[in-house]
Amino acid sequence: MSLLPPEITAALNQLLEGLSSKDNNTRTLAEDQLNNEWVAKRPDVLLVGLVLQTQNSSDPATRSFAAVLFRRIATKARKLPSSDDSTELYSTLQTSQKEFIRAKLLECLHGETLLHVRHKVSDAVAEIARQYADSDESWPELLHALFAASQSPDAAQREGAFRIFTATPGIIEKQHEAAVLGAFSKGFKDPDVSVRLAAMEAFSSFFTSCPKKAQKKYYPLIAEILNILPPLKESGDSDNLSQALMALIELAEEAPLMFKTLFHNLVQFSVSVISDKDLENQARQNALELMGTFADYSATMCKRDPSYTADMVTQCLSLMTDVGMDDDDASEWNAAEDLDAEESDLNHVAGEQAMDRLANKLGGQAVLPPTFNWLPRMMTSQAWRDRHAALMAISAISEGCRELMVGELDKVLDLVVPALRDSHPRVRWAGCNAMGQMSTDFAGTMQSKYHHIVLANIIPVLESPEPRIQSHAAAALVNFCEEAEKATLEPYLDDLLHHLLLLLRSPKRYVQEQALSTIATIADSAETAFGKYYGILMPLLFNVLREEQSKEYRLLRAKAMECATLIALAVGKDQMGQDAFDLVQILGTVQGLLERLLTSIWLIDKAIGNITDADDPQSQYLLHCWGRMCRVLGQDFVPYLGGVMPPLMELASAKADIQLLDDDEQISSFQQEDGWELVPLKGKVIGIKTSTLEEKHMAIELILIYSQQLEAAFEPYVVEILEKVVLPGLGFFFHDPVRVASAKSVPMLLNSYKLAHGDRSPQLAKLWESTVGKVLEVLSAEPAIDTLAAMYQSFYESVEVIGKNCLTTAHMQAFIEAAKSTLEEYRARVKKRDEETQETEEGEELSEDEMVAIEDDQTLLSDMNKAFHTIFKNQETSFLPAWSRLIDFYDAFINNKEDPTQRQWALCIMDDVLEFCGDQSWSYQLHIRQPLIDGMRDDVPANRQAACYGVGIAAQKGGAPWSDFVAESLPILFAACQRPDAREEDHNFATENACASIAKILQANPSKVPNVQEVVAHWINTLPVVNDEEAAPYAYMFLAHLIDQHNPAVIAAASSVFLAIVKALEAETLQGVTAGRVVAAAKSLVQMAGIDANGLLASLSLETQQKVRAWFA
Repeated sequence: MSLLPPEITAALNQLLEGLSSKDNNTRTLAEDQLNNEWVAKRPDVLLVGLVLQTQNSSDPATRSFAAVLFRRIATKARKLPSSDDSTELYSTLQTSQKEFIRAKLLECLHGETLLHVRHKVSDAVAEIARQYADSDESWPELLHALFAASQSPDAAQREGAFRIFTATPGIIEKQHEAAVLGAFSKGFKDPDVSVRLAAMEAFSSFFTSCPKKAQKKYYPLIAEILNILPPLKESGDSDNLSQALMALIELAEEAPLMFKTLFHNLVQFSVSVISDKDLENQARQNALELMGTFADYSATMCKRDPSYTADMVTQCLSLMTDVGMDDDDASEWNAAEDLDAEESDLNHVAGEQAMDRLANKLGGQAVLPPTFNWLPRMMTSQAWRDRHAALMAISAISEGCRELMVGELDKVLDLVVPALRDSHPRVRWAGCNAMGQMSTDFAGTMQSKYHHIVLANIIPVLESPEPRIQSHAAAALVNFCEEAEKATLEPYLDDLLHHLLLLLRSPKRYVQEQALSTIATIADSAETAFGKYYGILMPLLFNVLREEQSKEYRLLRAKAMECATLIALAVGKDQMGQDAFDLVQILGTVQGLLERLLTSIWLIDKAIGNITDADDPQSQYLLHCWGRMCRVLGQDFVPYLGGVMPPLMELASAKADIQLLDDDEQISSFQQEDGWELVPLKGKVIGIKTSTLEEKHMAIELILIYSQQLEAAFEPYVVEILEKVVLPGLGFFFHDPVRVASAKSVPMLLNSYKLAHGDRSPQLAKLWESTVGKVLEVLSAEPAIDTLAAMYQSFYESVEVIGKNCLTTAHMQAFIEAAKSTLEEYRARVKKRDEETQETEEGEELSEDEMVAIEDDQTLLSDMNKAFHTIFKNQETSFLPAWSRLIDFYDAFINNKEDPTQRQWALCIMDDVLEFCGDQSWSYQLHIRQPLIDGMRDDVPANRQAACYGVGIAAQKGGAPWSDFVAESLPILFAACQRPDAREEDHNFATENACASIAKILQANPSKVPNVQEVVAHWINTLPVVNDEEAAPYAYMFLAHLIDQHNPAVIAAASSVFLAIVKALEAETLQGVTAGRVVAAAKSLVQMAGIDANGLLASLSLETQQKVRAWFA
């Protein structure tokens, strides 16, 4: 029986007919009616009516559409009364209405007989279940109904139950785990393949939602899951096999060790799928992806399997030969104009990507032997596809196998170089690709050791008859040249530029574009050596930029702008002369044309109701070009800011373009459109226009360049940029790079303002007051660890710009609150990582994500350290009251025996207390003394360095309270200098800090040191200091002081002392005034002790002698 009056039901029927009409006007009117009359005024009636239509309509299309619309409306946001908060529309209904809807949905689910309609009903049920799960409420009738449906004799009912479990795994409560285990087990053995697959997907969804500790109890189900696969392969059911493999991929990402006992069987099965050419390519590629996932998440398990690596390499190489099957002579390939055509779904691309993963995850020791078992044979094969695959394999593995391959480059190049002269064009193309990739992956070695082999063989390829190969050879040169030194490139510049200038005459536009990119890269690397070609190239580029050209030449003009401005950077303003200003005028003309174009497009599109962005590539290139010309012209660029800044501010001020997508048609449309990222959120999909965000980021980066280059001259724009762009950008959570660029800009903009107004001006003080609060605020709000590090950096660099006593008590308290929150979250992450490490297989290496997470945390701690240091430096003892609130954290970190990173972090902070708080630091001696003693004995050199430095700074700055402690520390400091590893590379800085600290103690507290002469004699033996430029001045200035005093210990060891000074001069740890002072003392020592300085110098290299004699001249 209907709960609604007949007239309501009739009106709703009419609404549904209008919404599903093929007539645009009818549909638009119905949408307006839906939103303005139903959703806005009577949403409860609408949802009840839709669920009744889903149950009662005799038309399957109406039932299906009603279910879809119900799901869409139920998730719409609705503002709560007397509040700014909003919630989903269904949750705002009265309890009785919600109970009615729930009951009707379950009746629909049980009673619907058509599969496609039941799927829509299942989606609606899952959405309501998700809302209950999100709000920690239960829907007990649903769980009972689903378990009953999973046991139903109707396969469609069983499948529907698992579909809902897949969408909302959170509805399965802990107390139902035993029932869940049984239901899944039965589902995996179901006679109907659709049910088995639905059970797999539901289990994958459920399993990944479980806490890690709860997952192990479900490991025994893996055998039943894997048994689903063989019948699918045997029957040639590629579609369902693909679907099953996708579910396994999710499980492999979440818990690879779940497969451990059956891993070898799974490897053999997957290899059989990959190699079965009767199956659809998608199924074969999914099997490859599954195996690649294990390499990503459990490399050790893969390496331990007896056949995994060899079989995978073989199958990857086989897939890589599946290229150009209908184009044996490459005529179609040669004729193609779109060089960026999508190929990610092709077998040869899948094989290449898998080889890259294997190399990066398993490493060269595992991957190289089976790979090079095949490559020599493939390179000599008569089949061009084999040769092509071998070369692409070299490109794919070189990054991951770098450490082992770099010593064998001669042999690798022996394979690659002949391919540049191969009879088949695609093999020559692959040879260029390998050369380019190796130039990047073996950067430095390729350029310094093999430049002649590379350039002598790849430059002739620029003369190939095929434009695609010309272009790719030029692209490979980009990879080589961008890592090459000026001196390496100089002998080849004539030959390179001759060939590239010829390519500029190519009839193929993409060849011209690539030639310009390559010339630009060469100019960037060759720097001033490029000057001799300026007169030939710049007029050509000016001609390209001045010509009126049609739309298809826009990218060519953009590349010409890039090339011209990179050449400008290479040769500089002086050689350019008037050309520099002419180039800026041309860029201004291009910008004016673009602005007019954008305006006209906006007006036209507005007239037809469809505003779109112009896709002219010149706009993005132009931004970078302005930045380069600012660097070229310096202060001469200031007059052009009036034209450059308004469009730049518009881009930098852009809001996020976000669309809420709530139906499959919309989602599909946005998926096919470039420049959008789709993010699932509470049953909906959010579309974010990434191209807008990237332009915003680029614009803020450019503002940073202007501020750095123009300094005080950029002041007129600082306040507006901070208020409208940069400070709001700190909280722009749609795009991490925007926040990072904004953070970097803050101190630069403050510095521009300071240089214009003065460091103690009221204008600067006012700007700082409006800025510092925002910067402090984001220290507590930033969710991304790497970005949070940038926020701390922004804060301490800003404090450094403003200077002494720029922070109030409230500011310092706010900083400590933020630091406390950051440290609590850091400890929670470390604890979680430790727990997860205990769950991994013995010998398992950290995943790339785990290594990145650890590195991000170390960077964060480092930037926090610098923030503490900067505050102490500028606030001194006024920071102590706020700082002391975190004393428990410092104690916990400094005494952590397991984590050297935490010990170092806290030791460095204690060093700051000693350095900037003088004798008041003694108040915290109970927290500092023993950690310094332990730190000086720490086997981790960075911690030993921090502790040794701390003792020295206590002697210098700590005053009388610390004098006894530092004197008592001398034996430990000497022990640090006498360790067996004291002069090894990693330990040099720790040793030299110990040496410098002994000098500081002897200079500041000699009265506390018994047997001073004996200690001085031992100290001389701890020299030289040839690595640490900060420690060296303290050690050598004390040494100069001893020489001036005619200290007997120094005179007795005069030759050793002289050589210690010489070595510091050679290493340039002594410079400027300090070096001059020490050299004067050394001359005095030579005369005083009568040593043969020339004889001592003669034992050194000629280069060292020349450098040192210049000081003694």
